[in-house]
Amino acid sequence: MTELMKSFPASSDSQVSLANWRTAPFNKWGFHHVREIVPSANIPKSASASVPFTADFVDLDPLAFNDGTDGKLTFDEFLQHSHTDGLVILRGGKIVAETYANGMTERTPHILMSVSKSLLGLLAGAMVTRGDFDLAQPVTDFVPEVAETAYRDATIRHLLDMRVGIDFEEDYLATSGPIIEYRKSTNWNPLEPGQTPSDLRSFYRSLTEQNGPHNGPINYVSPNCDLLGWVMERASGCRYADLMSELLWAPMGAEENAYITVDRLGAPRCAGGLCTTTRDLARVGQLLVQNGVQEGKTVIPGAWINDIEGGGDRDAWQSGNMEVDFPGLEILYRSQCYALQGDAPLLFGFGIHGQYLFVDRQNEIVIAKFSSQPLPIDVDQIMLTMRAAPAIIEFLTN
Repeated sequence: MTELMKSFPASSDSQVSLANWRTAPFNKWGFHHVREIVPSANIPKSASASVPFTADFVDLDPLAFNDGTDGKLTFDEFLQHSHTDGLVILRGGKIVAETYANGMTERTPHILMSVSKSLLGLLAGAMVTRGDFDLAQPVTDFVPEVAETAYRDATIRHLLDMRVGIDFEEDYLATSGPIIEYRKSTNWNPLEPGQTPSDLRSFYRSLTEQNGPHNGPINYVSPNCDLLGWVMERASGCRYADLMSELLWAPMGAEENAYITVDRLGAPRCAGGLCTTTRDLARVGQLLVQNGVQEGKTVIPGAWINDIEGGGDRDAWQSGNMEVDFPGLEILYRSQCYALQGDAPLLFGFGIHGQYLFVDRQNEIVIAKFSSQPLPIDVDQIMLTMRAAPAIIEFLTN
């Protein structure tokens, strides 16, 4: 493969641009240089309260697990097969494994894609506790601009749990239609020649059709999350990036600033535009292990985390449009997070192209994984990682 973005200027076949940054092989560079491609807003860490990790490395070479075809994969083979860019594993709050590829280091921010949604869900928990809004409130209490859209009568809880009855097809391979216009509105796709620039907030005017009642099956629609971010901004009078810094990023002790992509008018892509280091993503998981408490201060209420773990509706998941991507797994979905059921429930966030945050609160193990997988949704790759995470946990606890 031609080395990406080398020479000055880079050759045409190695140039990463707004038109190709999410497609292979250009995503191997694009996913950790997002702010060089898309406008962004900074999410500052605390000026004084960073919490560095210590390390107690474990040899994972003996680890091998089922590859799904009755064969075995070693840990290193898994990293290669799943196009890993960065991986940090914590046990008891210490780093036991850390690895990087494609030019990444421990200080390199990488895009979370839809793991951004899980951080949005945690931020919602902090804001509910602070009294900024009630989950039963209609969305239109804060954003009356959507009163004539499919979001009429939807509540904040409906947004959080992906149970809005909106007709929107989340087809990541589409080349036309609403999802493309959505991406253009968020600055993620280039405009066509002569096309008038759009923006995220005005895009909602086009989402008028419903496909069923609210509070029905899981209906995974990314614009729900950006709308929730808009609600948060209206409820608090603060920019989303500043809220994330104030209520999560700074108090949890992040080591590096994060950032989030924004549209041409500054609206944040809450659904997928967060970029963090691998260590700081792991630090989010460690906060959940600590029941939301950092150095004696509650950042995320423990009751909110417990509700994520067990509060999802099983029927809504099984009848929804996400179950097909996790075949045969017993999962609950709550507040923009997944919970794989079992003796030790495994909380996780998932983003296209192979982004993951796994949290085993019972065994105090966290796995943060960034990837540049070629396809946005690849069920074989998803199931490979969904086998790898429990295998890693079992190896570390035996």
